[in-house]
Amino acid sequence: MRQIVLDTETTGLEPTEGHRIIEIGCVELVDRRLTRNNFHQYLNPDRGIDQAAVGVHGITNEFLRDKPRFADIAEDFVRYLRGAELIIHNAPFDVGFLDHELRRCKTDTQSIQDLCQVTDTLVMARSLHPGQRNSLDALCKRYTVDNSQRDLHGALLDAEILADVYLAMTGGQASLSLGIDSASGTASTMHQVVHRLPTQRPPLPVVRASKDELAAHRSRLAAIDEASGGRCLWLERGDR
Repeated sequence: MRQIVLDTETTGLEPTEGHRIIEIGCVELVDRRLTRNNFHQYLNPDRGIDQAAVGVHGITNEFLRDKPRFADIAEDFVRYLRGAELIIHNAPFDVGFLDHELRRCKTDTQSIQDLCQVTDTLVMARSLHPGQRNSLDALCKRYTVDNSQRDLHGALLDAEILADVYLAMTGGQASLSLGIDSASGTASTMHQVVHRLPTQRPPLPVVRASKDELAAHRSRLAAIDEASGGRCLWLERGDR
């Protein structure tokens, strides 16, 4: 099973307004193991970068001036992705930009979904954690994934972090250094982190509210009931 965890950085938010991709970062997983066969490329967008975007990723036009255009790397990029499952956080954003770039350079492939199955980890997270924050930073905190180096967004760094988050979310093995040596084709085993559910759990403690806490709770519900015109759902009819 080959999966590619992907992230992009862009000049702005809307490809329909002429915004372009300026960085692509991809991390390869084979059978849920990081292989180090990554794809990383900065791109010259041939247009200005919105200042708000620079504030997010810190990439400037000066830095990108000598970098290749998307059309220069499109063939290698398509070859790298073909047949894999793409893992993306908020996939419509990245896929929309990638499809826009593919159409611009008139490749034989006009759509990412012609190449790959796409899995959106934001949709997964919202299903697993409804009503909670599910940004990449929030998921790192929830799954104890180290994102201390993420002062600014970066496509390759964010893809590496998302790979760890995805493996933790799906209950499997997360390892930054267990992979396949691309030169020799042999497995290389170093430090690994394994996420498993415990087979047995101790009884959960029961912590009951004190009299003061119960009184404060009733007072708060009464205030909500008054402010909502008697529509506080947490108050049973007998408590009104």
